[in-house]
Amino acid sequence: MFGRKNKSTIDSLIGIATHIRGDIQFKGGLRIDGQVIGNLNAEADQPSVLVISEHAKIVGEVRASHLIVNGEIVGDVYTTELLELQPKARITGNVYYKALEMHGGALVSGQLSHGHVVEPILKLAASSTIAASATTMHENLASV
Repeated sequence: MFGRKNKSTIDSLIGIATHIRGDIQFKGGLRIDGQVIGNLNAEADQPSVLVISEHAKIVGEVRASHLIVNGEIVGDVYTTELLELQPKARITGNVYYKALEMHGGALVSGQLSHGHVVEPILKLAASSTIAASATTMHENLASV
């Protein structure tokens, strides 16, 4: 109201008759009514909204800050803010979320994990390499 921007703006739409094979990276808002075989990844550290409509089917990993599901996802789901599972939602895979809203009729076949989002292995490897380098540098300075 009073000049505030709506955070749930949808920028792009994948229509009901569209079938995509391949990974999709997006920022902002995306609504999917069609089918996607591939991973859906929102730009990291940016607000994002992903809507999976009741007609949509995703086969692959899904990552977004705010995810609204009323269709089917076969793959792991990662949300950094809010996951809304509407009555026709079907998820086959593990779900990692910060906040969860689940309506009656929604189904998750997998583990629900609250409070931590698993980071990509490459990022963890990079951070441990940096930590090891910092430790080595600190030891070298201490011996001087």
